[in-house]
Amino acid sequence: MNQPPSTISLSDLRAEIDRIDETMHRLLMERSEIIERLVQVKRTGGAEGGSAFRPAREADMMRRLVERHGGLLPLDTVESIWRVIIATFTFVQAPYAVHADISGGEPVMRDSARFHFGFTVPFTPHMGAEAAVAAVAASTGDLGLIAAAPAAATTPWWRALEAPEAPKIIARLPFVERADHPAALPVFVVAHPIRDAAVTDVSVHSLHVSGWSARAARAIPSYAETIVVADVASHAAPREGAALLVSLPERRAIAEVAAALAGSGAEVSSAVPVGSHAAVYRLDQTGA
Repeated sequence: MNQPPSTISLSDLRAEIDRIDETMHRLLMERSEIIERLVQVKRTGGAEGGSAFRPAREADMMRRLVERHGGLLPLDTVESIWRVIIATFTFVQAPYAVHADISGGEPVMRDSARFHFGFTVPFTPHMGAEAAVAAVAASTGDLGLIAAAPAAATTPWWRALEAPEAPKIIARLPFVERADHPAALPVFVVAHPIRDAAVTDVSVHSLHVSGWSARAARAIPSYAETIVVADVASHAAPREGAALLVSLPERRAIAEVAAALAGSGAEVSSAVPVGSHAAVYRLDQTGA
């Protein structure tokens, strides 16, 4: 509308809102038609089954959303709307469920799952990360949600990801991180390996360490995000040990971490890649 503000009535503005609402609905239906064609192309082309979740594409979409957003509508609302649209259309392509570890508290994990995947995607709670990983492993294309906060790990659940065909970490949510995020809990998304759509901004490794100590903990480089679960000594590993989940940014090698630990008197007995994910897109408190 190009009328001067003084000549615009409430009924005119409401009519404009109705027009926009109808346009948005028609565009969503148009999107669904394209998704239906996409599904047919995949079937005709013999594409592999499994989850239609594509973390690289989704991370890029959310970054572009943040960069172009402006105006009165809160970013939280826009992000949640787009997350529901993306997750639901992904579900339409290939139905899947979300298996979540709720051992750290069900409400916060359920809020995270609903924010990122909406209400159409089934939510299945599990008491323990190992149970969530096992459910993903037994599925065709389901996803697992496990808290990525260091204090959340009580067992080295990531050891279940070490086998070549085991599920892997494929994403870290939220894609956009800010201090006031309504679903701020950092979570790893675990799924069967997606070799044609993996994003490797951050690589994730499972380490077995002997000779663990406070000195070893201090020796870990600051660029390595690390979750540690201490192990009791055993006959196979008589020195006190620990299991580490280490996330490294691009151009950083796990050998650097191993060398730093060796300098502290600890020893890395094995280091196994267990996934990767997109770098977190961080905003300051003003959203800039």
